Amino acid sequence: MFTTRPELRGTFGMVASTHWLASAAGMAVLERGGNAFDAAVAAGFTLQVVEPHLNGPGGDLPAILWPVSSGEPVVLCAQGPAPRAATIGHYRDELGLDLVPGTGPLSAVVPGAFGGWLTMLRDFGTMPLAEVMRFAIDYAENGYPVLPQIANAIGNVESLFRDEWTTSANVYLSALEPGTLHRNQRLAETYRRLAASRDPLDDWYRGFVAEAIVAFQEREWMDSSGVRHRGLLAADDLSEWRATIEQPLAVDYHGLTVLKAGPWSQAPVFLQQLRLLEGFDLAGMGHASAEYVHVVTECAKLAFADREAWYGDPDFVDVPMEMLLSREYADQRRELVGDESSAELRPGGDHPRLPAPVVGALAPGVGEPTRGDTVHIDVVDRWGNMVSATPSGGWLWGAPVIPELGFCLGTRAQMFWLEEGLPNSLEPGKRPRTTLSPTLALRDGEPVLALGTPGGDQQDQWTLHSFLAHVHFGMDLQAAIDAPNHHTEAFPSSFYPRETRPRHVAVESRAGQETLDGLRARGHDVEESDPWSLGRVSMVGRDPDGQVYAGANPRGMQGYAVGR
Repeated sequence: MFTTRPELRGTFGMVASTHWLASAAGMAVLERGGNAFDAAVAAGFTLQVVEPHLNGPGGDLPAILWPVSSGEPVVLCAQGPAPRAATIGHYRDELGLDLVPGTGPLSAVVPGAFGGWLTMLRDFGTMPLAEVMRFAIDYAENGYPVLPQIANAIGNVESLFRDEWTTSANVYLSALEPGTLHRNQRLAETYRRLAASRDPLDDWYRGFVAEAIVAFQEREWMDSSGVRHRGLLAADDLSEWRATIEQPLAVDYHGLTVLKAGPWSQAPVFLQQLRLLEGFDLAGMGHASAEYVHVVTECAKLAFADREAWYGDPDFVDVPMEMLLSREYADQRRELVGDESSAELRPGGDHPRLPAPVVGALAPGVGEPTRGDTVHIDVVDRWGNMVSATPSGGWLWGAPVIPELGFCLGTRAQMFWLEEGLPNSLEPGKRPRTTLSPTLALRDGEPVLALGTPGGDQQDQWTLHSFLAHVHFGMDLQAAIDAPNHHTEAFPSSFYPRETRPRHVAVESRAGQETLDGLRARGHDVEESDPWSLGRVSMVGRDPDGQVYAGANPRGMQGYAVGR
């Protein structure tokens, strides 16, 4: 099996992420005696600086943690909820909107990433905040090399920045040329002030950060509806929110126990797909064959249909998770997988409720991107602590930069529906059902694998495919990441303007002509993707003898694993 790089192996520790500088920062913390949680926090803050087109301080954070001290896995939920003033009536009746805009102040929820990282450090780490933030502060103050992807993202919204979002222009228009050093001095000042604070969480959610956020939300800015709006976040929304620790969902699959976050994310679709796929001989089909891609794709469609019909914040809606993850339910649903591609959205259960089809597209003259992207971090240390984290949101093009702070707010409210009665309908204080989905796997009760990827609706497809390549086809972590990937968009997008592409499947062309032709013969609408374009998975693992290992995505050439 061809691999772009070797799978790394050692005994001390491994850090894999979507950017080499973040992986290096995490490894430096391990070398200084920190544990996996210290390293993940250092890498996470670094990613906020060096990949501002993919995440930022104003975003959100889910993570799955294995602390050796307790020997029990936990989910860290740092997904901020909708403001108290965010009601369907306000958006539809008062503002005349059918969808929450994909950019601008109206799409903001409580920024959870900072609170999440501090909660992880406080409850599971060993180092002071200043020690793990030093790398991010240095890159913000002294500069980091601009990736082509950053320059492209800024170029796509250059006119918006110059004409409307002038506070963003002041920070980012100097980064239009790949390879140049970009600095964000105001963000560095914000970080330094927080790192030196006696109570940084209070400063963020009640102090100077909260004050600047609330004041900025009162200004009008153009959003993806083509209209200028004010935001809805208020002081009480920020002051009363904190990250939470939850129990993960789990299913057993081929000797592994796979752990995921709850239905406030799309994460359970990974588990539902496993339940469906355990009834097929995947190894006998051959990896990336037409039959294999067809079966995996049709199972994905069934799981994502259930996502649309049932998933939402369980603090607000009753999600029948026990039924959805049961083998009895999967046995019934598996019968729907036929020889032909299905064009229908087919949820199961009693009286499922789907959103009405979205008609139309972006408002005339509004061309700024609204689909977010994401970063990912996996860490394992020599003691066996393990982290899988998928920070996202707060993208540089999602909302104007708050000038006093040097960062912008997230746009996660765009994932709510403005249709009454759906599991993911907008309500004040409710968490939007996001696409963010880290993964942890156990064998015999001990952690053996942490993995994840950016990619929005594709996260629980691309990650699943690497997982299956490792489990069913014996590929090491790097080979599983490098293997040809695919995905479908045959369900409503989580991002504005919420398109659906029936029968769609995207496949990397190196899967081969036989696979592409075989999928077309089965009725799929095949999108032949560039040979190295789908998936940005990273993975770390640990064997019972204490060996640790890792792989990272070569696509885009910025994901790297480090370790020894």
